[in-house]
Amino acid sequence: MPAPHQPPFTITPRIVSQVAEICERVGSWSNRGSEGISPRLRKENRIRTIQASLAIENNTLSIDQVTAILEGKRVLGSPREIQEVRNAIDCYDRFGNWQPTSVEDFLAAHKIMMRALVDEAGSFRRGGVGIYRGDQLVHMAPPAGRVEHLVQDLFGWAATTEHHPLIASSILHYEIEFIHPFADGNGRMGRLWQSLALASWHAELAYLPVESLISERQTDYYAALGESDRRADASPFVEFMLATIHDALAELPATDQVTDQVTDQVTDQVKMLAGCISDTEEVTAAELMKRLDLKHKPSFRQSYLLPALAAGWVEMTDPASPRSPAQRYRLTKRALRRKR
Repeated sequence: MPAPHQPPFTITPRIVSQVAEICERVGSWSNRGSEGISPRLRKENRIRTIQASLAIENNTLSIDQVTAILEGKRVLGSPREIQEVRNAIDCYDRFGNWQPTSVEDFLAAHKIMMRALVDEAGSFRRGGVGIYRGDQLVHMAPPAGRVEHLVQDLFGWAATTEHHPLIASSILHYEIEFIHPFADGNGRMGRLWQSLALASWHAELAYLPVESLISERQTDYYAALGESDRRADASPFVEFMLATIHDALAELPATDQVTDQVTDQVTDQVKMLAGCISDTEEVTAAELMKRLDLKHKPSFRQSYLLPALAAGWVEMTDPASPRSPAQRYRLTKRALRRKR
């Protein structure tokens, strides 16, 4: 009887520490069920996720354009890029129908994700494939004849592993990229499938915009994949993904500020922040801290900025890149109405 499949990875001290920190944050949601993140924030994060995951694959549509497609509006743009967005929306809407350890579901998801984009949608590749960065070959995927067996082994491991879901989902993501099971769409499928695995562990993680940070850190993302390939050990990629998940969690509003009720019961800090911004201004976080005479950035974010964003009083000028050095904040129409 053959030995069970075991993806190559090492549990490093950094991985142990990262898992503990993430679990501490997620633990604050344990008694709030699926209502912890407001419907509005879920929608915004889902849009950010779809836009960012496709942007990594060179789709040029903006947050506003993705929002318009989601709302059924007409959008000017490349027909292929619009189709990519529609497919991704359909996939993320089906989270509740799929299991992350089902090969059948994996193929069904690829069929939707690549619908009308490639002839082989929903089928494993039939030929060899190499991954290039410019003119340089950075990864030669396993032969096509081994793909189905490798995927079945991987999903069998994922179904039985006793490793923490944060670790297992990251390894699942890495191995999908390593196997490269499809002729096209492997990157977006790897990210989708890790999100699905995370959501199977904790439902609210389905709305965590991890892809937005990956999009901002593409160089590091590919470097982590490459280093894991070089070492034949997934740990560098696992460490990268855990750090990204941690940072995405840190960008969510504080737990007592996430629900819809907050929008009608804003804090004094939110009112003070809004009062520092004129009707037509776009202001940096540093400038807002200066106007509020605040020195401690974490306190500013948790008590002022994140609640103001969650309450719908302040919005980002570039929501697709929340950590951009050029990021600015302005009053929303809701806040302007309240001021009048």
